[in-house]
Amino acid sequence: MNILLVYPGVPDTFWSFKHVLKFISKKSAFPPLGLLTVASLLPREWEKKLIDVNVTELQDEQISWADMIFITAMIVQTESAQEIINRCKAQDKIVVMGGPTATSQPDKFTGVDYFVLNEAETTLPLFLADLAQGEAKPVYSLSDRPDITQTPLPEWSLIDFRDYATMPVQYSRGCPFDCEFCDIVAMYGRTPRTKTPEQMERELQSLLDAGWRGNVFIVDDNFIGNKSNVKKMLPALIQWQKEHKYPFTFTTEASTNLADDEDLMQMMSAANFHKVFVGIETPNLDSLKECGKYQNTTGNLEDAVRVIQENGMQVMGGFIIGFDHDSEHIFEDQIYFIQKVGIVTAMVGLLNALPRTRLWHRLKAEGRLLGESTGENTDAHINFIPTMAREKLVAGYREILSNLYSPRQYYERINTFIKNYKPRVKKRITTEDIMAFIKSIWSIGIRSKARFLYWKLIFKTFFSKIQAVSVAIELAIYGLHFEQVSRKILNV
Repeated sequence: MNILLVYPGVPDTFWSFKHVLKFISKKSAFPPLGLLTVASLLPREWEKKLIDVNVTELQDEQISWADMIFITAMIVQTESAQEIINRCKAQDKIVVMGGPTATSQPDKFTGVDYFVLNEAETTLPLFLADLAQGEAKPVYSLSDRPDITQTPLPEWSLIDFRDYATMPVQYSRGCPFDCEFCDIVAMYGRTPRTKTPEQMERELQSLLDAGWRGNVFIVDDNFIGNKSNVKKMLPALIQWQKEHKYPFTFTTEASTNLADDEDLMQMMSAANFHKVFVGIETPNLDSLKECGKYQNTTGNLEDAVRVIQENGMQVMGGFIIGFDHDSEHIFEDQIYFIQKVGIVTAMVGLLNALPRTRLWHRLKAEGRLLGESTGENTDAHINFIPTMAREKLVAGYREILSNLYSPRQYYERINTFIKNYKPRVKKRITTEDIMAFIKSIWSIGIRSKARFLYWKLIFKTFFSKIQAVSVAIELAIYGLHFEQVSRKILNV
């Protein structure tokens, strides 16, 4: 059996980093971890190829080679996924689809022969068993939560590491918090399931043995959701990193209560975590309560960001406007907060109701749901009737983006962050890093309108906190991408 695994295209979004990948000669930010893991769940004797259309075109000959095509997609990839399905069906191929969008909205896709939904560890074996008997059903869906200690290693041999900036690894699934707008609980439950320390060591060793060095994104939606288990795993991770001379730097996602646990932050820093995405959402206390984000209401959010930065980790923040309790002051409040605490990578989006979330069900019951979400975190689309006038909300959103990603405001945040930041990351300077710096001199230091801000940042950081120079350069380069994404939204 010849199996073709296809990952659809991701449009130019906040997290795609498409405008800066050229600085490090990469084609995409991350490979598709889901398909790499599914490949390991398929029979060993099957021939497998993986095509990520974000790094290479899908050829008709590749479709012709396959007996069966497996596709997964997020909401933002829906259009690309349907195009791929159409091409496969044009050659009368069997199409199998799973992943988050298929699980929440299977009716969005036409031409799929078999939907294998929810978590593949539970549903894929059922499909394979029935397929072997010639009795495969159109849909496989189970609410059972698999034990992810049994999840196999991803099949790294199916990708070329040279195409990607970062490698993904998963430690846990699920989140103890049930924010109204978030679909993680619907997909993975409120009880975080974790892998064992030994399992994490094996996964990292497999990456190392395959030749990867550099950044690893632990893709958990809340890495510290099960604090007890995380604290048992991190000492093993610290020891593994020491023994292998710190081949990896880690990025992950966590809740703001990370700032309440000094031991946990120190362990993460010692394990070489250097970035953490935190869903801050809003400085408006009433809006936080409205969406059920109570973990952000018990302390000072400004202090939480600073504490994490002081423990050697850059905070990347997620922010939302459009809550029912947002007043006309929310736009300036968001700008003020983000600038004051120095969150350089600030993803601000309009609230949208994702399928199966508590927000989606509430708005539908209130008769306020207008349609489907685009899946993009940062665009001017909103799929429900907000309490604030839509025109005012969109105009305020555009004002936020225009302000935050203007060169002056952006570089001001970098300087604020560098001032608070206490770098502890152990990282080798690579040829890629040197080439990125050289390219940044031309693209920003010479050609850009921000060239004076760029050189001022580089020299100031060099003389005041030299160990943070590489971070300053990286953030300056990221600014080019954020500027382009913001400009696209502002021009719509």
